[in-house]
Amino acid sequence: MKIIGGGTARTMRAYWAADELGVDYESVLIGSRSGDTNTPEFHALTVKEKIPVLIHDDFILTESGAIVNYLGRIKGGLLPESATDWARYEEWQSYLLMELDAQYLYPIRKHRDLAHIYGEAPAAITAAIEGFHKQIKFAEVTLNDNPFLMGDSFTGVDIHLTTCLEWAQMCQIELNDIFMPYLDRVRARPAYQKAFKLNFSITPDGKPVKT
Repeated sequence: MKIIGGGTARTMRAYWAADELGVDYESVLIGSRSGDTNTPEFHALTVKEKIPVLIHDDFILTESGAIVNYLGRIKGGLLPESATDWARYEEWQSYLLMELDAQYLYPIRKHRDLAHIYGEAPAAITAAIEGFHKQIKFAEVTLNDNPFLMGDSFTGVDIHLTTCLEWAQMCQIELNDIFMPYLDRVRARPAYQKAFKLNFSITPDGKPVKT
């Protein structure tokens, strides 16, 4: 198995899930802004020009949420079993990836960090931060009574939430104190630490991180 990508919250999800499940994989560390996704070789895998990409034999898969779920299916773990729990898991995943990631966090990156490409949009950034604060309350309420999003068990949606929370911190968005013990718990996991060291050994533009 091969996982392609590095340096972003989304690629972190793929590596972290693989390490949680004990998957034997080869990493190919390329950044999202390195130019390596705009090549004939990469286009042969996906014309999206997006990372992460998972290659398992002749099966090619993109999208971080799909990769986390696929790894959980083939290895057994990170996913719920009952129909109701699976529905709740999908609710969390849709909320985290569509609301927090795509609708609020990524616009901040586009119009602040990547303003030279997408243009400055101060009003969009302000609206995104306000929207994040409003929607993150859904997770706050749950973690007020549970150690993890699905209750007592760590699952794939905790991978998604953690990467969103850390992305928010990078954007200097203030988080409710209720998230601090949660982040301490998940960051203490050996798989998180292993994946973090690998994934963030490069920047999104593909440059090695100086230590």
